[in-house]
Amino acid sequence: MNAITRTDFHFEGQKSKYTGKVRDVYNINDEYLVMVVSDRISAFDVVLPEGIPYKGQVLNQIAAKFLDATSDILPNWKLAVPDPMVTIGRKCEPFKVEMVIRGYLSGHAWREYKAGKRSICGIEMPDGMVENQKFPEPIITPTSKADEGHDEDISKEEIIASGLISREDYEKLERYTRALFQRGSEIAAKMGLILVDTKYEFGKKDGAIYLMDEIHTPDSSRYFYADGYEERLAKGEHQKQLSKEFVREWLMANGFQGLHGQQVPEMTPQIVSDITNRYIELYEKITGEKFIQASDASDEKTILRRIEKNVSECLKSLK
Repeated sequence: MNAITRTDFHFEGQKSKYTGKVRDVYNINDEYLVMVVSDRISAFDVVLPEGIPYKGQVLNQIAAKFLDATSDILPNWKLAVPDPMVTIGRKCEPFKVEMVIRGYLSGHAWREYKAGKRSICGIEMPDGMVENQKFPEPIITPTSKADEGHDEDISKEEIIASGLISREDYEKLERYTRALFQRGSEIAAKMGLILVDTKYEFGKKDGAIYLMDEIHTPDSSRYFYADGYEERLAKGEHQKQLSKEFVREWLMANGFQGLHGQQVPEMTPQIVSDITNRYIELYEKITGEKFIQASDASDEKTILRRIEKNVSECLKSLK
C-alpha cells in the first residue's frame, strides 16, 4: 500500500497552492479550489512522519457524502468529486474561526474539566459531570484558526469584539452549526452511532455564507457506538469510539502530546496498517457502505498521475 504525503501539481489557471496539515489546496483563477486530501495524518497539531494509505480517500468520500446530506441547511463549497482523493469547489473567503460543537464531555473539554475548569470559551459547564456524559444541551466552543501551531479556544464575545466575525454573521454560524450537528446526530443514530463532537468551517462568497472543507469525518468528529454507551458510562469505562482519538491515545501512551522536545514514537508498518484498517472501519460504519479501494493505487506515481488526469479533465468541464 502506498500513501500520498506530498503533491506538487501545476493545473491550468493555477495561481497558488496552500499546504495544510492534511490537505493540499490549489487556487484556480481565484474561482475554484482543488482540495487534494492527502494521506498525511496529524495529531496534537503535529503532522506525523508516516502517511496512512487510503486515509485521504476515506476522508474525502465521507465529507462529500455529508456535504450532500446537509445541502438543504445551507449551501456548501462542493462542485465535483473528480477523484476519490479530491474535491473541487467554490473559492470562498474563510472565516478565521472553527465552529466546534460538543454534545458530550469528551476530549479537550474533558481534559479542561478534569483540570478543574468549569468554563470553556465563555460557556459554563455543570459541576458533577463525568467523562463522556451528555451535556444538557450541545455547547459551541469555537477556536481561532492558527496558520501555524495550535488553534486556541476563543469565546463568542472575543470573536465579535476582535472583529474576526460580525455579530450578525456569528449568530448565523451558531444557528447553522446547531442545525448541522442535529442532522449529523440523526444520521449517526441510524448507523448505531453517537455524534459526540465535531467542527465546521464556513466562508463567504458574494455575500452568502457557505459550509467549507470537511464535515462529519473521523478527523473532524468523534463518534461513540450507541450500543453499550450507558453501561460503559455507569461503570466509568472508556467508550468504544470511532474517531482519530485512538491515534492520540497511542501517542500519549508512548509519551507524545505535541509538547516541545517530545519525540513522535516509531510508526512501524504494523501501526500504519492498523490505522488504515481503523479508518476503513470508520468509513463503513459511518456511511453504511462497503469501502472500495481506489483503483490504480499500486504505486505513488500512478496515483498522482490518476489525480492529475481526473482533476484536469474536471476543470476543463467547469469552464
